[in-house]
Amino acid sequence: MSGSTHDRRPLPAKSVRLPERGFAVDRRKALAAGLLCWLGFALVVWLVASGHAGGFDRAGLLLARTGDQLGLPGSTHVSEIVRDITALGGVFQRNLFAAGAFAVLWFLRLRREAVLFAFTVVAGWLVNSGLKLLVGRERPQIVPHLMETTGLSFPSGHSFNAAVVYIAMALAFAALGRRHPVRYLVIAGAMGLAALVAWSRVLLGVHFPTDVLAGWLGGAGWAFLAAALLYRPAKAAAASAEP
Repeated sequence: MSGSTHDRRPLPAKSVRLPERGFAVDRRKALAAGLLCWLGFALVVWLVASGHAGGFDRAGLLLARTGDQLGLPGSTHVSEIVRDITALGGVFQRNLFAAGAFAVLWFLRLRREAVLFAFTVVAGWLVNSGLKLLVGRERPQIVPHLMETTGLSFPSGHSFNAAVVYIAMALAFAALGRRHPVRYLVIAGAMGLAALVAWSRVLLGVHFPTDVLAGWLGGAGWAFLAAALLYRPAKAAAASAEP
């Protein structure tokens, strides 16, 4: 009897230890990386506007196409994989990941990082929308489109916004790491993931290679610039949100 009573005793409460902030983004390095990416973006814009990108764009679109129907090689599974990758840059999935990342950062009391991340994502969407309207490039008709698309082509919204969300997310969570190689690996992984999303748009035939190159460079550039330029506003907003 005494043994069963002992078994029913409540377990002792355990405290949750949140991770300490071990890293703040070096704003000088972020600014340099952002400016370098935007310099590359400006070069791509010049190539497109001057008509020097035509051969490159056509070759890129035809690179992975085979047969009389100009389809992707292999079985239908190849197209499904490419569409799964491109979905990571779609409105629903990237915003779902962004909302989840913001919630986790806020729960971990990394409120400066959470607010900076939110500012970066929202402003990045506005920047990309403005650039699309400014350039007004139509989508390619060189190869069959393997998925439905709408809107203008330059820069690629999937490429731009995927780079913004995933790189900004990596920069935010790098605050949890104390080792520089780990932080850089996380950021490089996010850039690689965004690059996969960008290339998937070319494989599907819905964007020129220069569309996705500009989108990837512009999105990465915005993520790094925002980390440098929006740091103080985000810090002030996070401080005002403290109870």
